[in-house]
Amino acid sequence: MRASAARRDLMRLLMPLGDQRLAAGEISRALGLSSSRLSFYLAVLEQAGLIRARKLARHVFWSVDAAGMAAPISILLNDGCMEHPEEMASCRHGQTVAAPVIAPAAMTPTTAPQES
Repeated sequence: MRASAARRDLMRLLMPLGDQRLAAGEISRALGLSSSRLSFYLAVLEQAGLIRARKLARHVFWSVDAAGMAAPISILLNDGCMEHPEEMASCRHGQTVAAPVIAPAAMTPTTAPQES
């Protein structure tokens, strides 16, 4: 799996969970990544401020950092769309919307986290 695809799949796995945390081992199994490769991707995304870790005993649990995700999205929507009217229409800039502009990708049964 290419690095960009792995990071994308990792974010797709964590995004629908919001503040709920997922154990590193579960992420590794769901994505089919080795522990060392997953650790690298998690470190990169954590340094970028997109995800956060919480240690409980010997386990590390990961979740999306909503504030960290909001900053680049805000920049893209507010600054990136401003000079392109055709893009601004798809951004729904300044409008209240009931549904999200971009729906989260549906998780496949093989990557869906198990309910406890």
